[in-house]
Amino acid sequence: MIDDLWYKNAVFYCLSVGTFMDANGDGVGDFKGLLRRLDYLQGLGVTAIWLMPFQPSPGRDDGYDISDYYGVDPRYGTLGDFVEFTYGAKQRGMRVIIDLVVNHTSDAHPWFKAARTSKDSPYRDWYVWSDTKPANADKGMVFPGVQKSTWTHDKQAKAWFFHRFYDFQPDLNTSNPLVQAEILKIMGFWIQLGVSGFRMDAVPFVIASKGPKVKTAVEQYDMLRAFREFLQWRQGNAIILAEANVLPDTDMEYFGRDGDRMHMMFNFHVNQHLFYAMASGDTRPLAKSLAATKPRPATAQWGLFLRNHDELDLGRLSKPQRAAVFKAFGPDKSMQLYDRGIRRRLAPMLGGDRRRLELAYSLMYTLPGTPVLRYGDEIGMGDNLDLPERNCARTPMQWSTEPHGGFTKSDKPAAPVIDFGPYGFDNVNVAKQRRDPGSMLNWTERMIRMRKEIPEIGWGDFKVISARDPAVLIMRYDWRNNSVLFVHNLDQKPREVSFAVGLPGDAGHSLINLLAEDHSRADRRGRHTLMLEAYAYRWYRVGGLDYLLKRSDIDQQQDSHPE
Repeated sequence: MIDDLWYKNAVFYCLSVGTFMDANGDGVGDFKGLLRRLDYLQGLGVTAIWLMPFQPSPGRDDGYDISDYYGVDPRYGTLGDFVEFTYGAKQRGMRVIIDLVVNHTSDAHPWFKAARTSKDSPYRDWYVWSDTKPANADKGMVFPGVQKSTWTHDKQAKAWFFHRFYDFQPDLNTSNPLVQAEILKIMGFWIQLGVSGFRMDAVPFVIASKGPKVKTAVEQYDMLRAFREFLQWRQGNAIILAEANVLPDTDMEYFGRDGDRMHMMFNFHVNQHLFYAMASGDTRPLAKSLAATKPRPATAQWGLFLRNHDELDLGRLSKPQRAAVFKAFGPDKSMQLYDRGIRRRLAPMLGGDRRRLELAYSLMYTLPGTPVLRYGDEIGMGDNLDLPERNCARTPMQWSTEPHGGFTKSDKPAAPVIDFGPYGFDNVNVAKQRRDPGSMLNWTERMIRMRKEIPEIGWGDFKVISARDPAVLIMRYDWRNNSVLFVHNLDQKPREVSFAVGLPGDAGHSLINLLAEDHSRADRRGRHTLMLEAYAYRWYRVGGLDYLLKRSDIDQQQDSHPE
């Protein structure tokens, strides 16, 4: 059972093939290069690799405009190279999940080319058309300020087509049973080639009703169950990780109340409130977001992240909260995007402050769910704000002080490597940090190793313990007669806190620090008093290090995560 739910206590690592390692010397990362770097990922402690799109594409949206779902972009290699990579990952104990981008295609896709030729084309109904410009064409844009409409007139088709994203990405008519069958076929194809699941892009848009007469889209949640059923038949432990930035009251619709829809979802709600907590030093809204997203089926899991390949979306925060995050982490307009987010990497957002970086990642590793690390974050890579939109944080991996950071032998990398300032590859690279025992890279490896030894986070129930100080977050996890406790000070000033672990009897008398030697013993009242330096974090095991001798073989709690 636990092996089938491997994602509950995993460490995901997100990367783009094109910016990771170039073995062919043409300036573009490829699967041969990625295969050569698998030992690095294994050493880091990664258990699952998430690949951004690598299928054939015109490349106008970093691969999210796919023109062939059944191939590999020639720049990255061949299907044979891909299979060699998935086999190499499996040999090293790592799984591979890939992006499933089926809300839309590229306008260069053969389906769309055929659809636009005639109303009688068998592919016409694979897309969403209107004979006249819909009244709501100027609403619902995903990229405000860059995108002007969600409907574009096609001269060849003599009709308007719907595109939730850019105008070169026509939306598929996902309500069409033929399109749904094709999506299953795509999933089956890649499962056969060795992947263990999919990160499904833009899930709320995939399942939404579409059309010129649709004023309020209706989500077709049963579609998610069909995807899940298909995966379970093809490969029982394959998963779908949903990108769904939705409100907590709809979470269970995506997971399925019986756990029969999405296996995992990214927790955008917690992510946004986490950044507010780091900006303000106030953890109370974060604690509320944790409570709001607590209910989920026992087989479901959250994906916890700090930054990803998109902008940091702050759209769920209140205006004052959003203003506080902008002021702290992206005060200049050049750092902001789409009137709702910040386009920077984490290290420059936090001013390169090692204390704050460690605090942030400690929170990511210890909040409820499975941590998702982005390539380069383990060494504190920066961004290049001279690049447009999201590309500023999608620069090549910095491996060494060799030309172009050791990413490529080509004189002209397709994407420029950061070669200036404090985050240039001369200062920030893997080789340099590998030799430094105190580097961000070696710290990350140690934290990942410890996180994998704490299944209580992935499997257990949690409780936020009152610290009587809004700057301090204290959380306890319980699973199979074992407990762990985590303390974080999000303020720039030291804090003293006193609290009770909250377990019966003397079970919470001893707190054994998992990262240092300063353990804690409760006083006569059963309370622990801690002195926390600025941006401090503590990882404790409750009781003692004989916890494995006390662990139960079965879950003694309920079959789900209640409120």
